[in-house]
Amino acid sequence: MYRKACALAAVAVMIAACGTTPGERAATGSGIGAAAGAVVGAVTGLSVVEGVLIGAGAGGVTGALTNNNQINLGKPIWKWGSSSSSATASAGTTGKSQVSASKSNASVRRIQVALAKLGYDPGPVDGKMGKRTAAAIRKYQEKNKLRVDGRPSATLAQRIETDANPV
Repeated sequence: MYRKACALAAVAVMIAACGTTPGERAATGSGIGAAAGAVVGAVTGLSVVEGVLIGAGAGGVTGALTNNNQINLGKPIWKWGSSSSSATASAGTTGKSQVSASKSNASVRRIQVALAKLGYDPGPVDGKMGKRTAAAIRKYQEKNKLRVDGRPSATLAQRIETDANPV
């Protein structure tokens, strides 16, 4: 019984990726809540099904009542398309999974905004890692004596933002 609950939880978490709209967050919140509920149901007096139902309901309501400023972890898994993998390939990061590409969209957008503010040309501020964004990152890295790889990261985003918005 416990193994089934853990397997169900793993599948629900893999399906969940949050989202950028309340509807997406409600759907993925339900998935995450169901996964957590399955585990809670397996280790408490509730049945696994009861845990899943309670968790899915709570997660769905939480997702639906949040806005883009409170929760935004990128595109949900069911909206991933070839753009993520082609953007990743064009950035020279072919070893990364689609999950890390999706999670990096917010970092890429932050980097694009800050690079543009600093006078670099990252191309459109769209959160997609393209050739112009990679070239602008490389120019920034070179000018600031950083390892030049043209890849986005949360650390790089923070550094570029600090440079673009001095206190």
